[in-house]
Amino acid sequence: MIGELKTALEESGCSCVIANNGEVRKFHKRGVADLLSLLHDEPEYLRGSEIADKVVGKGAAALMIIGGAKEIYAAVLSKKAAALLSQYGVAYSFGTLVDGIINRQHTGPCPVEALCADCITAEECLPLIEKFVSSLNNE
Repeated sequence: MIGELKTALEESGCSCVIANNGEVRKFHKRGVADLLSLLHDEPEYLRGSEIADKVVGKGAAALMIIGGAKEIYAAVLSKKAAALLSQYGVAYSFGTLVDGIINRQHTGPCPVEALCADCITAEECLPLIEKFVSSLNNE
């Protein structure tokens, strides 16, 4: 199934494709917004899911872990995300492994990746991500 999700991700232009219980859904928001919304509004959809995502940094990996994802494919995966996924025993594959995720302006690190850099557990990342996304929504 992860191969089909990878193909759907590449062909559709969406940011993330998630499959669970025979249902495949495509998501288009940037960053971790869709994952955070799912975690809050439809946590059962993430539990046991398979996910193909364009870019997975440590923050996105943390949300996938907390949500209970079973397997993840990332077109671009950061080394810190890979380490966190390994720590929790989540199966993953990737197209490109990078030292860190870069921000959209290509001027420095992704802010969510930077926020989560020193977190040891996925659970430590969650309040930091929630606060960051909330601040963006209030601008």
